[in-house]
This record gives sequence, structure tokens and C-alpha cells, in this order.
Amino acid sequence: MNFDAIDRSGTYTTKYDDVVKKFGTRDLLPLWVADMDIASPECVQVAIKQRAAHPVYGYTTYPERYYEAIKGWYAKRYGWQIEKEWIVPCYGVVPSLNFAIEAFSKEKEGVIVQTPIYPPFFSSVKHRNRRLLENRLCYENGCYRMDFDDLEAKAKEATLMLLCSPHNPTARAWHDAELERLVAICIANGVTIVSDEIHGDIVFGRMHRSLGSIEAAREHCIVLNAPSKTFNIAGLNTSFAVIANSHLRRSYRREQDRSGITNGNPFGIEALMAAYEGGDAWLEALKGHLSGNIAYVQAFLETEKIPIVPVPNEATFLMWLDCRKLGLSQEALVQFFVTEAKLGLNSGSDFGRVAEGFMRLNVGTSRSMLEEAMDRLLKAYRKRFG
Repeated sequence: MNFDAIDRSGTYTTKYDDVVKKFGTRDLLPLWVADMDIASPECVQVAIKQRAAHPVYGYTTYPERYYEAIKGWYAKRYGWQIEKEWIVPCYGVVPSLNFAIEAFSKEKEGVIVQTPIYPPFFSSVKHRNRRLLENRLCYENGCYRMDFDDLEAKAKEATLMLLCSPHNPTARAWHDAELERLVAICIANGVTIVSDEIHGDIVFGRMHRSLGSIEAAREHCIVLNAPSKTFNIAGLNTSFAVIANSHLRRSYRREQDRSGITNGNPFGIEALMAAYEGGDAWLEALKGHLSGNIAYVQAFLETEKIPIVPVPNEATFLMWLDCRKLGLSQEALVQFFVTEAKLGLNSGSDFGRVAEGFMRLNVGTSRSMLEEAMDRLLKAYRKRFG
């Protein structure tokens, strides 16, 4: 399968067309926004083209096939048999985070997030006038782990926890024992868990464990997911929630309905069904490509003795780079990448103060693009640091 980078110019893409707004210059390689420069699988392209051939693009309902596709995907990819009534069609995971915060907490109540974390976790809590409780992940020996003692303390002050599983940006795929201990703490303190699992399909070496598949968690959590990261269709704004508990499901639906964001995207629905029904082989090939890209970056940095240390990727196409040995402030670090290396990465500070000294690199692109990026980084490093 071909995973060469696609020319995205002229498609109004955030990753490329917003670089001036984001970085102040167009003269760089953009390796930031979490979508890929890789074509979606042929089965998705065909399904969208067939739907587009019909010249009416009106209001669209969710067919039985949509629910069956999600159920089938969860059974074969996660080993979890879910029921149709548990599935709530949604517009996107970030809007769903906001609906969940409204549904399962009140103003001023505590909401736990594990930092460093994907920025909408911060903004969703703050915009809803909830109290942000940071359960900082511990970074030790080049790996992140949960601080369960702190989590227990924060859970006593919280109503809700927003979990990122797999974790963005640290690329951790949480193990069963970690998830089970987190669930036990939350249940003991009456904390509902919202689990963002949008990166769950890109886990390396083992199967993703959905939080809802843990029996103890099932009645105390909602799971948010989408095919968007996996199959590179984020612009189609099609996601879903899996909520086994009927009370939680009604509460969530009420908030989503209040928003008015309930109509289906005809192309997103077709893409989801096609991807979940026929995208397995493409996904396995993609994971091989991404694993190769990650290994290439790791080897390059080590071979060229650039003192940037990648946190090991257990999941995602996002590499979390520990740049602290460069000895630069966060502002200077960003400027080094942008103005000297001509690379547009996400600044660690976007993911919380705890992440200063880090940068996030998107490797969901071609090998040739990464080779160019690493060549630019090496030249900039040698010029700056000798």
C-alpha cells in the first residue's frame, strides 16, 4: 500500500493553510495538527465518491448499518461486544467532551485531567466554569506513569474525570492494571469517567483496552471514539459515544440535543461504515508504516547525537520529544524549531506547564518528508550548538 504524502495545497487544510497564523511564516514543514498527509483507504474513497454521485446532500439519518459497523469494529478490534442502544452518534469528540461536562458535573465542581494533555481538555473544563484538577503524570526513566496517590486525593474533590486513552501527547497505551486501579479510585469516590479513545486503533504490539470493556467501569463511564484519526477523515465530523448505563446515556443525550448538533454528515456516515467494514488490512499496513517512521526518527536522533529524547511510542502517530537537554526556554525552543530548523511542531506548553521543554512531532506523513525534517533539524542543531 502507498503511504506517500499527498499534496494538500488548495484544500483549505488547517495543517498547511494555517501555518502563517500558527507560526508566523509559511517557510517551514508543518508537522503539528493531528491528521495525516496520507490518503484515506480506497474503500473510504470509493464510498464517498459513490455517495457524491447522488446529487442531493440533504439531512441524513443513521442507518442500521452504521450501528452494525461500530459493533463489528469493537468486537474484532477491541474484543468488546457492545449493544446498539449503547451507541450515540455524535459530531466530534471535542464537542462531546463539552456535552459530557455539562451532563455529569455542575459549575464549580472539580474535573480531573491528567497532564500533560490535549489542549481541549483544559479549555472544555474552563469554558464550562468547572474547577480544573490536575493529576500530573510522572515522567521517570523516559516513561510516563499515573500518580495514583495524587489521583486518590483529587478524586475526593471531583465529580468527573476526563481520561485520554491512549494518551495524547505522551503516546502511552494504558495497561489493564493501570485502568483498573483508576476505575476503582473513581468508583470509590463517585467520579464518573469520560474516556476519549480516538487514538485507540493505533496501538502498537497489542490490542487497545477500551475502558468500557472493564466490567467494573461499564456503569460508570462513557467512551468517546471516531474513525477520524485512524482513517484520516477528521474533516467529516463523525464520531460516537458508547454509553452502557441508561441513566448516563439519557443525561448525555439531553445535553447533546440541547446543543442542536444532532444531524448526521452523509459523507461521514458512509466513510465510517466503509472504514469499519473494510479497512482492517489498510490499518495494519498503516501501523507498520508509522512504526517505521517512529523508529527512523529515534535512530536518527541517536545516530547524529542530537540530545532530543523521544518518549517511547506505545500508540498514536504523535511523537513526544524531550528537548530539555538543549537547555532552551520554551519560547526559545519553539523559535529554534520554527526559525532555524524551519519545522512546525506543537509546543509542549500547549499541553500544560508541566510539559515545558517538550515538543510534539506528527509522523503521520511520508518517510521522505521525515527525512527532510530530520535533515533540517540536524543542520540547525549543528549551526546553533556546534
